[in-house]
Amino acid sequence: DLCEDPHLFVNGISSHDLHQGILGNCWFVAACSCLALRKTLWQQVIPDVSEQEWDPKFPEKYAGIFRFRFWCFGEWTEVVVDDLLPTMDGKLIYCHSNMKNEFWSALLEKAYAKLAGSYEALDGGSAADAIVDFTGAVAESVDLVQGKYGEIISEQMKLFEDLMKVHKRGGLISCYIAASSSRTNEVETETGLVIGHAYSVTAIRKLRLGERAILSYNAEKLFMIRLRNPWGKREWNGAWSDNSEEWKKVSNSERKSLGLTLENDGEFWMTFEDWCKNFTDVDICRIVNTSYFSIHKTWEKKMMHGAWAKNSEPLLNRSGGCFDNEDTFLQNPQYIFDVKKTEDKVLVSLQQEDRRKYKKEGKGDIIPIGFEIFKVEDNRSYRLHKLTVQERVATSPYINTRTVFLRRILKQGRYILIPTTYHPGIITKFILRLFTDVPSKLRELKADKPKITCWSLLCGYPCRVTQVKIHSAEGLQKQDRSGGADPYVLIKCENQTTRSPVQHNTTSAIFNTQAIFYRKNIDSPIIIQVWNSNVLCDQFLGQVVLAASPSDPREQQTLQLRGRSSREAAEVPGHITIKVFSSDDLVEL
Repeated sequence: DLCEDPHLFVNGISSHDLHQGILGNCWFVAACSCLALRKTLWQQVIPDVSEQEWDPKFPEKYAGIFRFRFWCFGEWTEVVVDDLLPTMDGKLIYCHSNMKNEFWSALLEKAYAKLAGSYEALDGGSAADAIVDFTGAVAESVDLVQGKYGEIISEQMKLFEDLMKVHKRGGLISCYIAASSSRTNEVETETGLVIGHAYSVTAIRKLRLGERAILSYNAEKLFMIRLRNPWGKREWNGAWSDNSEEWKKVSNSERKSLGLTLENDGEFWMTFEDWCKNFTDVDICRIVNTSYFSIHKTWEKKMMHGAWAKNSEPLLNRSGGCFDNEDTFLQNPQYIFDVKKTEDKVLVSLQQEDRRKYKKEGKGDIIPIGFEIFKVEDNRSYRLHKLTVQERVATSPYINTRTVFLRRILKQGRYILIPTTYHPGIITKFILRLFTDVPSKLRELKADKPKITCWSLLCGYPCRVTQVKIHSAEGLQKQDRSGGADPYVLIKCENQTTRSPVQHNTTSAIFNTQAIFYRKNIDSPIIIQVWNSNVLCDQFLGQVVLAASPSDPREQQTLQLRGRSSREAAEVPGHITIKVFSSDDLVEL
């Protein structure tokens, strides 16, 4: 009814195809502009394009329905909509295309509104959330003001290289200027930028200046970024805007390769420095490569579905709030993973469920979430109940966004990741994604202590739990001509042994190794041994023997190393610094 020759696409798909309607969803249109840049990505969202396209030769094949696919909370979900679109005076009132007979953007918006519960639910949102729903990407939000990217050039250059790498590898990027109040929202600045308005990043380039710049190694380079306003008009009017004098410094061939257009089409270039100074926030959506058939780095991915659930019983409660809630923090869900390499870069994404569907009930607000990471005992298999020897190694920001992201380089060992809401007692679902270089064996810790089985009657059941942390060893006996050693420690309890990594060429080693033991025989001591690593045969350097009873001191202590003959064996060179905690309550530690 809207036109004579309707099509899903006219001359393919482009970031210039779509314009925002009366709905306050510039963020959605910006996300669509980003999506249109990547054929492999939009083909996932709009499947079987040729089959869904209107064919005037066979009108009887047209069923009036269209299929779209969204990455919904960890799974691809198909949404089907009909071709009835909201109009006024014969014109589309929401998202629409440049071409009157092209409807992919309007139909995609309708399908997304259906997923969210209504068109009204799309009034205000995040481009990053929409991009994640389109692609399954990992979203990271960067505060340009807080990070002082407009002031610190070194940080600015790191961000530029990071964004350029993300863009080259298929990632999608959007940005905006945060409104200080509702009065400044969608107000145009002197430079032509709109406050509180989402822009899509369509290109990131290093630009050489001058006609012969391409042949000159020392040619001046500019770091440039291209943006698009979803309104299809209103552009940046500062340096390097469409009609600025600066473009005269650029060769015609370079302008052509940049795709420079001198039209008020909403797309414009600016220097990266100006971008950092004028915008306040950027959303980076990374398509993390998990394919082994790739020239780029391949990540190992683990994804877990979880929930914050409230229960009056402390051991069953799973909604304890952030780290500030000392009494309840460890009642949150806990996930354990291993870093197998000496060091490994770890990417963590925590995403809460989409709450827009609750807007009709007045409960659609995003919940502030975040997470903590602790380095724990190398052999821990049960939930953590008290922070004693564990090391707090990472804290995410706690912000009211749907996704919280963190990158960290972690040392070899075992870690517990605790996702939390900021306030205790909040009930909602989440998904946790962890990316590492080698498999991490991410899994949820559900049990509080060893399970009582039939074997417990025959073999006994633990009656004491002991934590040991080996901080360091000093003054060890020299083992090689250079005056050093390659020490490591063994922690033994009953039939269990844990081993630290080897510390090379030192007689004063920092270990920070932890272990936990559930002990059936409390008379059997804990033995901590120091060894020197050799090619053929490792050499014993000394040990300490501990009763490790609940009454023993819990403060850090430095003990003399001794030989192996007995508890009162002769002293040998070296001291070891440790902390020991024991309890007869198996769920205290």
